[in-house]
This record gives sequence, structure tokens and C-alpha cells, in this order.
Amino acid sequence: LTDLFDYLPLAAVIENQLFCPHAGLSPSMDTLDQINQIHRFEEVPHEGPMCDLLWSDPDDRMGWGISPRGAGYTYGQDISEHFNHINGLKFIIRAHQLVSEGFLWQHEGAVVTVFSAPNYCYRCGNKAAIVDIDENMVHKIIQFDHAPPKGAGITEVKRSVPDYFL
Repeated sequence: LTDLFDYLPLAAVIENQLFCPHAGLSPSMDTLDQINQIHRFEEVPHEGPMCDLLWSDPDDRMGWGISPRGAGYTYGQDISEHFNHINGLKFIIRAHQLVSEGFLWQHEGAVVTVFSAPNYCYRCGNKAAIVDIDENMVHKIIQFDHAPPKGAGITEVKRSVPDYFL
């Protein structure tokens, strides 16, 4: 069953305008054509472009940095803007990172993180979000809260981010 994950796509491109990786970018690849050349049908290695697409995160610093996660990299606004420019993209839509309001725009609109698991691990109290894109490529971010457990009478969750996620 776990072999199935080796066949899932690394990213999607919507109407040649929006790049949607799980996490981010790779210092080894500047173009969508290079990403399309990755041999996907294998287990994700511990380093390299495939790993980077699944583990890298945007950062407030410019350039590339070492990720505190131990895999992938951090990348600055200059990197995301360059990637979007040379590939003719509007922005990057990514996930992979808990954000308390469910979404977070970064790099002056070059990247949006969308986290769709409300109240992550039943303890983070975060909202979740999805991006709705219509046939005219107009996007709308929709936020939502967790569903309370049936019969628990719980209607509110304390919103705090555990140290683990910082």
C-alpha cells in the first residue's frame, strides 16, 4: 500500500499560471520543464530536487537557506519571484506548513501557504483553508474551522501552536 505514494504527482500546474507543489522549490531546478524531468516513480530520497519539492519552505530571508526541518531548504522572496517570472506564473500555492489562520500570503504575493487540516493533531486550534479557482482563474480563499466531536458539546478550541511547530 505504501508504494502508492511513490506514484503520486510532485506538483500540479493550473492553466500554466499557478504552481502547486506540496512544499516549495529546489535550488537544483529553475524551470517547470526541469521539474517534469524528475523520475517520480520511486521512494522520495533524503536529498535532491524531489525531496526539496516536498520539504522546502518560504522564508523572510533572501536566497537559499538550510531548512531547520533537516530536509529541503528555505527560500526567500527573490527565489520565488525569480521562479514565477521565468516560468510565467502568477504565484505558488503550497501546503506543508501549519499556519494559524489556514492560509498565509508571503513574498509580497508570490507564495501562499494553504493548510487544510483544521485543529491539526486535535490540539493546535488552527483554522483551515482551501483555494477555490473558477474557470476565469479568479481565486478565492475559503477558511473553515474544525467540526466538534459528536456529542461532546465542545464548540470552541483553544488556539495555540505547540513549540514543535514553531
